[in-house]
Amino acid sequence: MKRLLHILATPRGEDSRTLKVSRTFLEACRKKHNELIIDEINVSTEALPDLTYRTIQGKYALLSGKDLDQGQMQNWTKVIDLIERFKSADCYLVSTPMWNFGLPYTLKHFIDVILQPRYTFRYTEKGPEGLVTGKKMLIVTSRGGDYGPESPLHSMDMLEPYLCQAFNFIGITDITFINAQPMDALGPEVQKEKIQQAQELARKLAEKF
Repeated sequence: MKRLLHILATPRGEDSRTLKVSRTFLEACRKKHNELIIDEINVSTEALPDLTYRTIQGKYALLSGKDLDQGQMQNWTKVIDLIERFKSADCYLVSTPMWNFGLPYTLKHFIDVILQPRYTFRYTEKGPEGLVTGKKMLIVTSRGGDYGPESPLHSMDMLEPYLCQAFNFIGITDITFINAQPMDALGPEVQKEKIQQAQELARKLAEKF
C-alpha cells in the first residue's frame, strides 16, 4: 500500500485557506486510491526534536565521516525517528502559508531536522547527492498577495525557491506547486474565487499523483 506523508505547517487548523485546498486534494486521492495510507505530521503542534549543541555536534561528526558515539546517538534518537518517518513515505503533500515572503519557522525547523548527512544526503566526489529519490511531492501554499510570475511582487517570493532547493537537495525533484493567491489583497470575493480555482487544480492533480 502506498503511503502519503502530509506535512502540515499552518497553525490555524480548519480556518486555514491552505487547508481548504489540501483537504480537497486528499479527498480526491482517497476516492481514486482507497488503500492509500495518509500520515499527517503537524509541525505547528508536534514536538519536533530540538537542535541543541549536542545534536549539532552529532551532525558535524557525520559530516566529517565519523559515526555517532553512544552519547551522541542518545540525542539523535528522535531525529532519526523523524527522518525514518519521512523517508518511509512514497509521496508527500506539504501545506504551508507564506509568512513574510518565506516559510513558517516551524516548517524550517522540520526541514533542518531531516536534512542530515548520511540519512537524506551525502557528499561525493561529484558533489552532494540526495538519498530520497523517486518520490513525488505536491506543495500547497496560500499567500496574502499575488506573487506569481507576472506579478511585480514575484521577486519577493522566497517560499517556492527555498522549498524547491531544500527538497531537491535530498533527491526529491518531482515537485508541483499549487499557490492560492491573492488571499487578502483584493478582498473576500477574489479570495473565494482563487480558492475554488486552486481546489479544481488539486482535483486534477490527484488524478495523476
